[in-house]
Amino acid sequence: MIYVFLANGFEEIEALATVDVLRRCGLDVKLTAVGDDIRVKGAHQMEVTADTHINEIEPAAGDALVLPGGMPGSLNLLKCERLRELLVAHNGRNGLIAAICAAPMVLGDLGLLEGRKATCYPSFEKYLHGATPLTEMVVKDGHFITGKGPAAAVDFGCAIAENFVGGQAVTEVRQGMLFE
Repeated sequence: MIYVFLANGFEEIEALATVDVLRRCGLDVKLTAVGDDIRVKGAHQMEVTADTHINEIEPAAGDALVLPGGMPGSLNLLKCERLRELLVAHNGRNGLIAAICAAPMVLGDLGLLEGRKATCYPSFEKYLHGATPLTEMVVKDGHFITGKGPAAAVDFGCAIAENFVGGQAVTEVRQGMLFE
């Protein structure tokens, strides 16, 4: 199971394009609300009804935890204590953790990027505490995947999917979407 966490103010394209790619690859993905309601409003006022709520997730659950960026979505993710606990536990199991745009700041704040390479939205590098910031659109380092911003959303989703279905399946999905 892949959990994609949505907080009010999330960047819609980063969340929905990523989920779209993952589901096209046949992966089980749950949009997971972080706020008070299962309905979450994005940075551009699109409202999405999540599949589940963060309080319904078991601490050891999930194959991957994914954080879309956006503002104030990333700040709302950063403030969520339950999410912080899940990320630390998942990291302890070397589970896949992915964050895009401003959301890598959550990982930086937790010290999870210490000694790793990462990318993020320009000007958010200062929040990647202990990481080596790169300018690439998508960076994979160990069990972490980071994406730069909205334009990287499809490649970010593909990088996550490749961990579960392999490169050939991802290439076929990209071809079907006319990216290849």
